[in-house]
Amino acid sequence: MTSQVTFIGAGNMASAIFGGMVEGGYPAEAITATGRDPQALAALAERHGIRTTTDNLAAVDGADVVVLAVKPQIMREVCHELRDTVQAQRPLIVSVAAGLNAATLESWLGGELAVIRCMPNTPSLVGQGAAGLFANARVSESQKQLATTLLEAVGLVEWVADETLLEAVTAVSGSGPAYFFLIMEALEDAGKKLGLPADSARRLALQTAFGAASMARESEFEPAELRRRVTSPNGTTERAIASFEDDGLRRLFENATQACATRARELSDELSRD
Repeated sequence: MTSQVTFIGAGNMASAIFGGMVEGGYPAEAITATGRDPQALAALAERHGIRTTTDNLAAVDGADVVVLAVKPQIMREVCHELRDTVQAQRPLIVSVAAGLNAATLESWLGGELAVIRCMPNTPSLVGQGAAGLFANARVSESQKQLATTLLEAVGLVEWVADETLLEAVTAVSGSGPAYFFLIMEALEDAGKKLGLPADSARRLALQTAFGAASMARESEFEPAELRRRVTSPNGTTERAIASFEDDGLRRLFENATQACATRARELSDELSRD
C-alpha cells in the first residue's frame, strides 16, 4: 500500500522533493502539499498532479508521513498547530528544517514520535542533491527505508548514527555547494586575468567543474588518485597543485568546514531553546 505523504510547506526544497518523487513514479495522488498562497499551490497541483491545500490540519489527517518543510523560525508555531492531530495518528515526521534537533521537534509535537531529521542541499533542486539523515530511536527500519526512497528522488542519501554528525553534513554537503560556486567564480576570474574572454572563461570553468565531478563519481579511483593521474611530473598541473599546497589550501578547507559546523551547532542551540 502506498504511503500518504504530506508536505507542510511547499517552497523550493519541498517542491524539489515531491517533484522528484512524482517524476520517479511515486503516485501523485498520494502526495499533499500545503502553503499560504492559493495561486502558487494551484500551479504546483497543475504541474505535478498532487493535492494542495492551505489547511495544514486537513492535509495531515490520514498522512503516513509528514514532511516539515517550513522555515525554522516558524516551526514551533506549526508544530503546536499540528500536535493534537499528529498525536492521534502518529505518522512518521521528517524535518528538512536546518538547525532544529529531533528532540525539540518531538517535544513541540507532543512527544513519543518517530522523527527523522534531514539536511539536504540546494542541488536537490536539479535532482543532484546530497542529504544527510538521522533517525531517532522510535523510527522503524521500514520507516527509514521509506524516508530513503523519498529523499533519493532528488539525489544521494547518507544516514548518520549520531545526530551531532549532521553538523559535519552541513559543513561538507549542506553548505558545500557554495564552496564549489566560489571555486568556479575564482577560476573564472583567474582565466579572465590570463586574457580569456569573460564568456569563454565562465564556460570553461563550469564545464571543467562538471566534468571533474562526473569523472570522480564514475571512476573506480578515489579523487586523490585521479589527481595524481592528471599531474605529470614537472608539468603544468604539478606546478599549480604545488602552489595550492604551499598556500595552505587544505588548511583553508579544514578551517572553513570547522567554522561552518560550529555555526550549525550555535544555530541549533538558539533555535531549540524553549
